[in-house]
Amino acid sequence: MNSLEILDNDRITAVKLLPRVIEITSQERRMIQDAAVHLQRKYGSYENRDFITHVHQLASYFLPERILHIAADFASDFSINQYGALVFRELMDIDQESIGNTPPNWQSADYSKFNIYGFACALIHGALPSKPVQYYSQRKGGGLMHAIIPDEKMRETQTGSGSATDLYVHTEDAFLKHQADFLSFMYIRNEEQVPSTLYSIRSHGAIGDNFRPLFERMYKIPKDANLETGVDEEEALDAVLYGNYELPFMRFDAAEQLFNPSIKQTDDAHSHLTEFWEEARDLIYSGFTPQAGDVILVNNHLCAHGRSAFRAGVRNIDGVEHRCERRIMLRMMSKVSLMEMRAHTLTEDPFFVIEEHLGKNFENI
Repeated sequence: MNSLEILDNDRITAVKLLPRVIEITSQERRMIQDAAVHLQRKYGSYENRDFITHVHQLASYFLPERILHIAADFASDFSINQYGALVFRELMDIDQESIGNTPPNWQSADYSKFNIYGFACALIHGALPSKPVQYYSQRKGGGLMHAIIPDEKMRETQTGSGSATDLYVHTEDAFLKHQADFLSFMYIRNEEQVPSTLYSIRSHGAIGDNFRPLFERMYKIPKDANLETGVDEEEALDAVLYGNYELPFMRFDAAEQLFNPSIKQTDDAHSHLTEFWEEARDLIYSGFTPQAGDVILVNNHLCAHGRSAFRAGVRNIDGVEHRCERRIMLRMMSKVSLMEMRAHTLTEDPFFVIEEHLGKNFENI
């Protein structure tokens, strides 16, 4: 059962479902770090195919039993009380000296400095009924783990590289039929103290009849902003909610579906989305500010994520601004049904997804 909190604001007073927070003990932390060191020596990289192939067995062997059970239970719980996010506090100690200065963008990140943290994240995913996967649509080349770093050139964008505006809550890769089932976000540093935002479809409680239209396949779900859309390409429509009518799953990107003027939803679709957003935005949780070593695990069908706006490289302490290292976050994704998505992966690599948009694959790879 997740914790509950009374939320008071100008518009509503409601009982709010919250993500579960797990305090990692010093013994558990040491076990995870020792496991990551051992696996790094044996496999070299967390992207090693042998490591990914056997990640479930390795997770069962190396993860502390309590963490293994919590993650496994989380992955199979779709009840009304399941928020869809777990917070592991201080899962690992972060060696800030070895990481050094934060690079100006993700393109210049040295992933060898994050290698050991990739093993720890992969073990957590190994406790779930899924395999870590990479997506070609993610930065046009995949990678099991992505460094998310504020980029001054992209500060106004609705991306992980932005900073000047709130990043609207969204389910990861809503434009893909075979988007990740689970995400992990490991915080390497967050010296600006940027709150993360989470929004669970379960926060509404049972879904009322007024949201039934969200189950209809009438909503434009545009491609990722980094991908080109062909002139003659047909617009793809899909539902926002799917599955069980009372306890549904969600495919939702507020920035693209509601606030991108070029999308031009139909009047009916825009009306239903607006009504949904009016209720959803009051249920967004922003009460957690991650610290170095924290990991947030997300069920991508139940819970959307985002972040608050901030000034990259600046920390406000009692009204005084101080220069600081910039924020770094590592994201890993995993998928449950590899058989279902085999038609959307590289022939020689079942863990590399080449889907471009709602079931359409990239043609020239």
